[in-house]
Amino acid sequence: MSKTLKIDIDDDVLLGLNISADEMALELRIAAAIKMYEVGRISQGKAAQIAGLSRAEFITALSKFKISPVQEEEAELLETIRE
Repeated sequence: MSKTLKIDIDDDVLLGLNISADEMALELRIAAAIKMYEVGRISQGKAAQIAGLSRAEFITALSKFKISPVQEEEAELLETIRE
């Protein structure tokens, strides 16, 4: 089951960006998913799902926003390696 979320955007915003409403919706989905992933609220897989992208496409999107696909801190990574 899925839900539809509604966001009102003025036409002049879309005209100013020179994009369609569908393009804006996709950009907002990706940006929201990236931010939620960046702050640790969701996993990479869930973020990709929210963004409507494959995991590989999501990782590519992360690089465009200069966000590391690895969200573990250095100490956590070292601990994982020791295990």
